[in-house]
Amino acid sequence: MPTADRPRRRADAERSIARIVTAARACLSSDPNAGLDDIAKAAGVGRMTLYGHFGNRAALVEAALADALRAGEEALAAVDLTGDARQALMRLLHSSWSLVAESAVLLAAAREALPAERILELHAAPAQRVEDLIRRGQDQGVFRTDLPMAWLVSVVHYVLKGAAEENRAQRLGTEDAAGIVTATALSILAPPPPDPQRPR
Repeated sequence: MPTADRPRRRADAERSIARIVTAARACLSSDPNAGLDDIAKAAGVGRMTLYGHFGNRAALVEAALADALRAGEEALAAVDLTGDARQALMRLLHSSWSLVAESAVLLAAAREALPAERILELHAAPAQRVEDLIRRGQDQGVFRTDLPMAWLVSVVHYVLKGAAEENRAQRLGTEDAAGIVTATALSILAPPPPDPQRPR
């Protein structure tokens, strides 16, 4: 085989993979039970081509989730997180809300196909960003320090996920969601009032 054909074939394969992953993100974001035939059809490729790149449904779901998280990371990396931690968290949550809402159904598909520890690994970068911001807020005295850090990070995630679910069920308007998410998270992270029973 001429060596000139190899780069062209690799480029063709990469374009094919990109189409499949894009189609998987779209299909799984609207229906977590979307089948491989549906995804192959949306990508404009045959089932054998899809299986040539992804050996099973779990591998494709993981690729779709990883691609969505990568795109989300690119968007969140542009958010200004300097200065007051509360204001920085407000900016982060406003940007994160729409990303979580878009990927909520895709995440449901991932939970069915992937081990929980793998999903946590894929979410490591977003979770670390929130943890760093909460820790800075604790150093500034604006966030509570009486609860475990892992729990505080999880609660912020639960608030975002819950808002996405309420929005999908049409119980929370899209125009109100970011403000409600921000107000809820900030109230949870605020330092508790002084205990009146505690000696001064």
